[in-house]
Amino acid sequence: MKALVKYAKGNGNMEIRDVPEPKPGPGQVKIEVKAAGICGSDLHIYHDDIAIPLNPPVVTGHEFCGVVVEVGEGVTAWKPGDRVTSETAFSFCGKCHYCITGYYNLCNERRTLGYWYNGAFAKYTVVLQERVHVLSDSIDFISGALLEPLACVTHAVLELTTITVGDVVLVVGPGAIGLATLQVAKAQGATVVVSGTSIDKERLEMAKKLGADYTINVQEEDLQKFIWELTKGRGVDVVLECSGVARAADDALKVIKKQGQFTQIGLFGKPITIDFERICFKELKVTGSLGSRWTSWEKAIQLVEQGKVRTKPLVSHEMPITEWEKAFRMFENKEGLKLVLIPVEN
Repeated sequence: MKALVKYAKGNGNMEIRDVPEPKPGPGQVKIEVKAAGICGSDLHIYHDDIAIPLNPPVVTGHEFCGVVVEVGEGVTAWKPGDRVTSETAFSFCGKCHYCITGYYNLCNERRTLGYWYNGAFAKYTVVLQERVHVLSDSIDFISGALLEPLACVTHAVLELTTITVGDVVLVVGPGAIGLATLQVAKAQGATVVVSGTSIDKERLEMAKKLGADYTINVQEEDLQKFIWELTKGRGVDVVLECSGVARAADDALKVIKKQGQFTQIGLFGKPITIDFERICFKELKVTGSLGSRWTSWEKAIQLVEQGKVRTKPLVSHEMPITEWEKAFRMFENKEGLKLVLIPVEN
């Protein structure tokens, strides 16, 4: 089968290759991939500047959904024909404090689909039966391919951050993650402001369509003045930083209220400089967010099934996997919004 392979460490070193079709081992499920989203971390894999363990040669891609075509020995919960999606955690130790308490996303031994094990930018992929989730008939395959990033968002917004009705929330960055984040925050009853730059004009318009109460182009308006007027000088209750841009994160620290919450969702890809003393002077609660776990997947699926979050409008382009280079360039240049790759026949 044709697959997008990171064949060696270093910048680039990625190409379409013919690789053997996988077979499910004991406890594993083989899935025919119907759609797979491009994630910002796929670009980091391409450039080899990501901290998550990478084991080339490896088939990339980890945001996907599809149909079960075969199961391995001992699998009873799944059968051919089931519509499914899957978590990205392929293996972890199962013994450490984080695994025992359900936070296997933080296990030091965690190894990930599309990084360490062959992933979803291919016709078929194999995953552990325990990491599979049902894709209901009400969720189409394009929408289902975005459940993985939505699960990362629900982990950050619902499990690591406290948002209550009436809170003013600033979502920094109107990319696909930011637009999913805005919807989850709205589902909690928040008033949501989405910020971006001039290159994000179409994305800010999409934010309005998806329920943002306010949008702001920080290159045309003064963010601090806007927030001060909106909150009567108090500042926002919560910042959900989705841009992965140092200046944007630092600016957000200026407009958050004292004793507010700051959750970092976007990846910077490198060390950054921010005014860390603001965290002390404002007594801020600051947290990072890494990946997802079982509970966040269940919440993500429920939000889509209930119509509280829409993922399909985030997809601007569907392209065959053979056009991955064009798709990656578009992603880096912020052309379109979310790009989804469709596997091709041999």
